[in-house]
Amino acid sequence: MILEVVNYGHPALRKKGERLESVTPAARKFIADMFETMYDFKGIGLAAQQVGVAWQLAVIDVRGVTDRPSTLELNGKPAPVDDFMPLVLINPEVKPAGNAVPGPEGCLSFPEIYADITRPESVDVNALNDAGEMVRFRCGGLLARAVQHEVDHLNGILFIDRMTRKDKEELRAELDWLQSETKAELKKKGPSKTGRQSAQ
Repeated sequence: MILEVVNYGHPALRKKGERLESVTPAARKFIADMFETMYDFKGIGLAAQQVGVAWQLAVIDVRGVTDRPSTLELNGKPAPVDDFMPLVLINPEVKPAGNAVPGPEGCLSFPEIYADITRPESVDVNALNDAGEMVRFRCGGLLARAVQHEVDHLNGILFIDRMTRKDKEELRAELDWLQSETKAELKKKGPSKTGRQSAQ
């Protein structure tokens, strides 16, 4: 099922996600819906907050992106990135493993808005997968950027928070317009659940 992707100005985007203590059938269905939604929007990553749910859960798939390579290491050895996709990250922990480098980013919750964001070029990741198993890996390139972008979402941090002041000022009019449009839509819809579903 295609879920509604919420835009900048929606309160769910600023909520820190709750940990998932188990991967229930309801959670697996939600993960499948997240992937379907991400592919429909032609994204490479999607966090639960972006569909209005405050969980520590994100999905990623960088297959098919040829102009921005990714690297992956499992148990200290290089591994094929495509074989590791699609990727589910539950309760992820990320540690920098490389120098900070700038690179272009966009976000499904900020349609048509892009900027260079500086992040570590590689990271070490510990997370549960959709089978409830621990996965540990080091990644670089686009995959590392996608992981960091999505993990930020899980903590209520948006990529605009990591923009340079200059870039943010240049985008100010677009950001203000998007935020006001989102708030107007929410007002029209009236009170609704924003930010938590039961994991059961």
